[in-house]
Order: sequence, then C-alpha cells, then structure tokens
Amino acid sequence: MPKFMLLVNHDGGVFDEPMDTWAPGDIAAHFNYYEALSKELTESGEMVSFTALADPSQARIVRADGAAAPMVTDGPYAEFKEFLAGFNIFDVESEARALEIAARISAVPGPGGVPTQQPVEVRQVMVDH
Repeated sequence: MPKFMLLVNHDGGVFDEPMDTWAPGDIAAHFNYYEALSKELTESGEMVSFTALADPSQARIVRADGAAAPMVTDGPYAEFKEFLAGFNIFDVESEARALEIAARISAVPGPGGVPTQQPVEVRQVMVDH
C-alpha cells in the first residue's frame, strides 16, 4: 500500500485569530477532534505516525559545507508566514483515501465549531524498489 505524508502548516485557514485567543471550549473541541480522528485512524491501521512540532521560535537553521564547523542560526523568522505545525504518515489503499483523510484534518473545528479549512499538503512517500 502506498504511504502518504500529510503536512499541516500553522495557518488559521478561514480564521485570522491565533488559537491562544479562542475560547477555552473551542480550543478543547479542536484538540478533541484531532484526538478522536487519530484514534480512529490508528485503530484502522492507516496512521503510521503523527508528529506535532514545537513553535518555530525554537527552530534552528543549520548550514554546513562538510569541512568547517556548521553555522547554526535562529529561524524561521516571525515574518515567515508558512511554517510546519506537524505531519502525519498514513499507509492507505490509494491517493483518494489520503485525500479523504486530509479533508477531515482540514475540517478541524475552530471558533464556534466552524471548520478551519486549514490547507493540508498531501505528498506520496517515495519507496525504494
């Protein structure tokens, strides 16, 4: 079966308000949705892994030429609007199924229970044959 990586950026979708300004019940509903979806997809055997990432303020950029000591800098910077929030690996029957799962992730509830419509990038994992 093909594997697909679904990548979710820190993008509010249809909401401009950062999550830390949402009502506590809306935040709970958001995470409860993800928890239930993760449980369902783990039990079906489709979810291989789920990884949420720390805030980009904790990220570091490494550049190296293989000879000198690597250069390590902070980043990405605040003006960088698209940064990865997390990613999932799914082992599914088809690309169509990966797209179905991506649609469910995109529909995670935001303020007032309205789906966020966060963009989810779907990429097939290359296999070595």
